Amino acid sequence: MIRLFHRPRHASEARRALSRFASTMRVLCVAEKPSIAKAVASHLSGGEVQTHNTPEKYIKNYVFDYDFGRPWGKCQVTMTSVLGHITSAEFPPEYKKWEYPPPDRLFDAPVNVVVAADKKKVAENIEKQARHANALCIWTDCDREGEHIGYEICEAAKKGNRTLEIKRAKFSNIERAHIINASKNLINLDPKQVNAVASRIELDLRIGYAFTRFLTTNLRSLGGPFQNLLLSYGSCQFPTLGFVVDRYFRVRNFKPEPFWAIKVMHKREGIDVHFSWARHRLFDRAAVIVLYERCLAAKKAKVTKVQEKPTKKWKPLPLTTVELQKMATIFLHMTGQQAMEAAEALYNKGFISYPRTETDRFDPGMNLRALVQKQTQSHAWGTFAQNLVDGGFQQPRQGRNDDKAHPPIHPVTFAAPSVLNEQEKKIYEFVVRRFLACCSEDAKGVATDVDIIYGEESFYAHGVVVLERNYLEVYVYDKWTGSVQLPKFTVGETFEPTEALMTEGKTAPPNYLTEADLIALMDANGIGTDATMAEHIQKIQERDYVRTVPRTSRPDEADDVEGGRGRGDRGGRGGRRGRGAATNARGGVMDFIPTQLGVALIEGFDRMNFETSLGKPFLRKEMELKMKAICEGRTTKEVVLDESIQQYRHVYMQSQQKLSVLKAVGVLFWP
Repeated sequence: MIRLFHRPRHASEARRALSRFASTMRVLCVAEKPSIAKAVASHLSGGEVQTHNTPEKYIKNYVFDYDFGRPWGKCQVTMTSVLGHITSAEFPPEYKKWEYPPPDRLFDAPVNVVVAADKKKVAENIEKQARHANALCIWTDCDREGEHIGYEICEAAKKGNRTLEIKRAKFSNIERAHIINASKNLINLDPKQVNAVASRIELDLRIGYAFTRFLTTNLRSLGGPFQNLLLSYGSCQFPTLGFVVDRYFRVRNFKPEPFWAIKVMHKREGIDVHFSWARHRLFDRAAVIVLYERCLAAKKAKVTKVQEKPTKKWKPLPLTTVELQKMATIFLHMTGQQAMEAAEALYNKGFISYPRTETDRFDPGMNLRALVQKQTQSHAWGTFAQNLVDGGFQQPRQGRNDDKAHPPIHPVTFAAPSVLNEQEKKIYEFVVRRFLACCSEDAKGVATDVDIIYGEESFYAHGVVVLERNYLEVYVYDKWTGSVQLPKFTVGETFEPTEALMTEGKTAPPNYLTEADLIALMDANGIGTDATMAEHIQKIQERDYVRTVPRTSRPDEADDVEGGRGRGDRGGRGGRRGRGAATNARGGVMDFIPTQLGVALIEGFDRMNFETSLGKPFLRKEMELKMKAICEGRTTKEVVLDESIQQYRHVYMQSQQKLSVLKAVGVLFWP
């Protein structure tokens, strides 16, 4: 009797459990990288997660239960990841030979999108997990590239299950509350961003292969140093190289001009006051002599204006990717590439927000005070953060840029120095100090201006007294110096200057470009994205088109190409000694100098004298604007591909017609 009673009951419970299991929504979540998958799984599961290995040793599958809320509700979740892009674009085998077909055929050759050889296990894991899922949730980075990777994940998953419901999570850091909020507010993938990246990938393939093959096969025929070279072309790298070459010639061809000026000094109350000449300087020595003698003849100067007014030094704007890279090269003795790698690592560990952003204004709804509170435990800046918490907090300045995807770079939580490597420490400290400075007050002071007339010539002095340092207390990268407190002067008074001198000097050439300069030029001219600029700079060094030298070096230590003649490059072409470094071992500034090969390539295209030289930024800038137009729905992938391919095909045909110019310049600059 007892056995008969329990058997049906257990069978009924088993059927009900099986029914519940069958009706449970199963969701496959896929992140862009393993570290994000692990963090998201930990937050969503509350730590109750089963971990399984996959055929790809760097990737794990995390299984747990989670309630997404509407519309999915309680679900059985498998969280996994990819390793960046799964697929790559390539030409069919018959188009991969150097000899045939000719490079111009690559502008309209078929393009196949295939799973990359080293990503097959990644794609197979997604396909396998998708077979058992009802829905797919994308957790890739929320930028154009992340959107395209999300699309690649979708395509891989559809091979296992074409009926999947697909959503994506929008997030900019991996702090728990932010991740939970993203999971409750899922959105759709943006096909416009996917198409923009797809356009860029195809254009980079066609243009890069066509011009690389054109340059390499034609210049190898010159023999000598060209014989075994692979002359790689990139539509971002060449304009970047062009900036370096242009500045190089501006420096080398600079002709100094002598100038003369008048300097007036007066000592009062123990303070040496330096009055600057309103004319600044003149290039006519005789004229300056006449004006100087009039000053001496007058003997006394008269005060015509004394003005004292409050002044301030503005606190910095919230941090963007471009600004992070520029500041890292100037103050942290890092390259832009090193800065981005460290920032990416900090983001993956959950310490800072997503480091690829063009936004320099915080959303009014963000709880910035809570983020400041988390920094109060620091030994280095904790006291400053506590003062902000205790009433010193001020809303950050609002910049003009908002990419509508990510907030400015900011700390998400406190990171103890012991858990970071040296480069991560530098970037994390900079991000935190910048953020705290943004939440502080401007530095305040009093400015004094004194104008005088001396021998009918006008002179002026400027002084500042800093009253409240405010943000400068924490933002050690900024200074408010160069001016001093002025003694008391009264309008109408006269005095005999302590000293009046006629000085002379020569105009100085501009400096060679530093990495910060190069990033600023790329940003202004639309070359690359904020996330890829450092990669392009790295590539022109790896390809031996540019090398870096300490700014203290003499100009003749660089390749001498002045007058169209090249001298042997000391240390080998490309100068691997300084590759990839924005600063030298002592922390000094490094200048970017083109190698003779780099000069030959840019000069060759520039001397062809057509408007769309490959060494200028115009073509690539136009392409970047078209990518943005696709994202905004103002044009389509098909239109952009057609227009851009026609443009570059035209440039290719022009280059082919003037090949003799390119070869002549190659011999001239790199014999």
